[in-house]
Amino acid sequence: MPRLPGLHPHARRLELVEDAFRTLPDRYLGAHPGFDVTFHVRLGDVGRTWEVRCTEHTARVRRGATRREPDVVIGTDAMTWLRLRRGDLSGIEAFSQRLLYVRGDLDRAVAFEGLWRLPDGRPPLLRIHDVHLPGRRVSMLTMGQGREVLLIHGLGATKASFYDTAATLSRDGYRVHALDLPGFGSSSKPATAPYTARWFADTVLGVMDRLSIDRAHIVGNSMGGRVALEVALREPERVGALALLCPAVAFVKRGYHPIVRLARPELAFLPHRFGRARVTSTLTGLFHDEDAIDPYVRDVVVDEFQRTYGTGGARFAFLSAARNIYLDAPFGKHGFYPRLADLERPAMFVWGSHDKLIPPGFKRHVSEWLPRAEQIVLEGCGHVPQVERPDQTNGLIRRFLARADALGTARRARRAA
Repeated sequence: MPRLPGLHPHARRLELVEDAFRTLPDRYLGAHPGFDVTFHVRLGDVGRTWEVRCTEHTARVRRGATRREPDVVIGTDAMTWLRLRRGDLSGIEAFSQRLLYVRGDLDRAVAFEGLWRLPDGRPPLLRIHDVHLPGRRVSMLTMGQGREVLLIHGLGATKASFYDTAATLSRDGYRVHALDLPGFGSSSKPATAPYTARWFADTVLGVMDRLSIDRAHIVGNSMGGRVALEVALREPERVGALALLCPAVAFVKRGYHPIVRLARPELAFLPHRFGRARVTSTLTGLFHDEDAIDPYVRDVVVDEFQRTYGTGGARFAFLSAARNIYLDAPFGKHGFYPRLADLERPAMFVWGSHDKLIPPGFKRHVSEWLPRAEQIVLEGCGHVPQVERPDQTNGLIRRFLARADALGTARRARRAA
């Protein structure tokens, strides 16, 4: 039987894999003080496992697994592993294409790739890193080179909800930063934070300052869309364009307003957990087509949610943010929609036809107050279009940002002339 192009015989494949693991310590970039993480890497097609233990300054690699319980298990095949080590493929792309599976902390699994120089001294394709601001720490994924883009997740989600988008845009000439808002994911969860759109916007602007980002496009889903709008309304010169996916605009019908106002998020500190069945049901309810989310990815997301929301600080952040979204005043002197009318930056609103949380009927209110905005309704889609319809949604984002960049270039050329 002829050998398929690009494949190696078993012995040669194993030799290449052994060499890739052997050279890892020499390519180690180090980590933050106190870092001590054990990875088990399992390559099913060669039937081998390697243990990689990383501390602040050193990395140790051994074939086989010790009795030390791994913090993260990464499973894939030999050829995918070699492509990752050569920098031909990012871990996020491999995960999205189901060429790689993870057990344990998803952020640490993604961070593995950023711990090593690529061949010829090239930097890794991505890195997970922290940005420290007064009173909070923000966990970031950064990948790609070029014009700056920020990706902001929704309520209860993390930067992982934008993995596909980050990979797509990073291959399209953008330097992409997906962040966990404080209170969510791997970021800190301060117990005294207000968790309002304004406070989140301050966080985003602080991150931009620390990373020396003068101006960026912002893509936000749900609550992240509301935060993106707040950044653009407060500091329009820092924003290029806004791609808003089912953004949490202000609710007009406010029948539960008195009850929600009386509800105290501090109750979240009382010990309790979200049951797995309840979390799974809530997650699948975000989608119109439940089959759009891979069962394995669903399980990873549920595991991450339960791990995160086992702490009182995370539950307090979740309930505080949810309460503030509902209490956001729609009208009046400082209401959301009159402020929206003053938005200066180009904006594209993408709605899901079957979104149960932010129904596409909000399109009418946006049209009334911001008629120049582009609005698109994705048929047969729920609340998280970048996950349920990744190709279509990422295509819309790419075209929108390309047009915004072209208009910006033409505007600068006219001014120079």
